Amino acid sequence: MPDRRVAIVGVALSDIGRVDDKTVWQLHHQATSRALADAGLTKGDVDGFGSTGTGALAPVELAEYLGLRPTWADSVAVGGSAWEFMAAHAAAAIAHGDAEVVVLSYGSTARADLKRGRRTANVTMGSSGPSQFDAPWGHSLISKYAMSARRHMHEFGTTIEQLAEISVSARSNASLNPAAYYRAPITIEDVQSSRMIADPFTKLHCCIRSDGGGAVVLTSQERALDCAKRPVWILGAGEATSHTTMSEWEDFTESPCVRSGRLAFERSGLTPADVDVCQLYDSFTITVLLTLEGLGFCEKGGGGAFVADGRLRVGGALPTNTDGGGLSACHPGMRGIFLLVEGVRQLRGEGGDRQVPDARICCVNGTGGWFSSTGTVLLGTD
Repeated sequence: MPDRRVAIVGVALSDIGRVDDKTVWQLHHQATSRALADAGLTKGDVDGFGSTGTGALAPVELAEYLGLRPTWADSVAVGGSAWEFMAAHAAAAIAHGDAEVVVLSYGSTARADLKRGRRTANVTMGSSGPSQFDAPWGHSLISKYAMSARRHMHEFGTTIEQLAEISVSARSNASLNPAAYYRAPITIEDVQSSRMIADPFTKLHCCIRSDGGGAVVLTSQERALDCAKRPVWILGAGEATSHTTMSEWEDFTESPCVRSGRLAFERSGLTPADVDVCQLYDSFTITVLLTLEGLGFCEKGGGGAFVADGRLRVGGALPTNTDGGGLSACHPGMRGIFLLVEGVRQLRGEGGDRQVPDARICCVNGTGGWFSSTGTVLLGTD
């Protein structure tokens, strides 16, 4: 990053999983308060704030609720990758001296809202603007990912069992995480015999629906060295957008992380071979597979074979989504903040039973929409 180095110095989750007694606002407050305490800072130290998902004035409304008066703010409506985008923006602002301490926060009661009938689980993506041309065909968000999976299977011979292994590996990691929503081990047969949602995806190919929130605190090198925990440095970041209308997606088997990842690795001076642990958005099993290929961890079309034999599990060759991911641990609607929190915890050695030994470099990649946007962030201990 230019000028000053930037680090994440505080991370925390709010109550997560089944949260029936708190509002979205309370989850934001919990996560932010805990993250600042983790950093050894107070809200009086904060001069920058970023969030999205609560309305058109998200960072203003939330800052007011949290008692913050920032002079730098950000809110990026790119879906689940928003916190990777905002982490990159915050790092650039701090590096250039436009802010000193930035908090990024998220909270959602998606599961509780479904339970109370406040929202529907059938996500269809609009009937205005470009999305109007997809809407008549009944494309739900899930079906868009299912189309990508079918195309990958057709072009490269990827099997549904290989995709199912991604879910099995996530559950294996979740079994080591006391806070995970689902921890009981599953098999490929369990994945395939679960209820069909959108061909070829059964229920266990899809992310769970939970409640929860999280926050991260970023600051400059000068402040970071005086904070309560060991800093985790932002080494490089990149962002990219692709499409909203499916007919404008040139290649159903390519995530825009091809571009965001290339930028992040170039800016950090790292390669995929340097990475010890990954936190990759896993809205569906195909999301992980296309991300691994797009970031260069394996060749295009080789993702199915790459994930076999437990490679993504804690103890495997490339531990990925060590908390259990959105497939098993926590997915309240947009998961990008949780990737950053888990990445920092791994690099600090705070993973408990799921800790990856000697983890020094973590690759974080958020995906928004239906491979509509990606943000890649490389974190390191040095």
